[in-house]
Amino acid sequence: MNRVEIARLAAVTAEEKKAQSVAILDIRGLSVIADYFVICHGNSQTQVQAIVDAIKDKVEQSGIPLKGVEGFREARWVLLDLGDVVVHVFHKDDRDFYDLERLWGDAEKVAVQ
Repeated sequence: MNRVEIARLAAVTAEEKKAQSVAILDIRGLSVIADYFVICHGNSQTQVQAIVDAIKDKVEQSGIPLKGVEGFREARWVLLDLGDVVVHVFHKDDRDFYDLERLWGDAEKVAVQ
């Protein structure tokens, strides 16, 4: 599975858990952190955690190494490190505040499906 397919897998899994405004940003050439960001949000801490759990389960079932998860307990901004793909699952208020899409405004958006 290539990097964009991993990003799409995470995005589709988030959508299945009713994540809102799911976006994939191609940040190749803009950052050394990763090649793709997947960004989405839930409307409650419980929903954020459910989205994260679903993505973790799906990537593990697919044999994709999960390098780390940060912020799960607080469920305000959770990062899943999939190597060249980083998934950001926000609580809505925090997504609006940090506005990663604006910060990475030069990144090309990739279709989820």
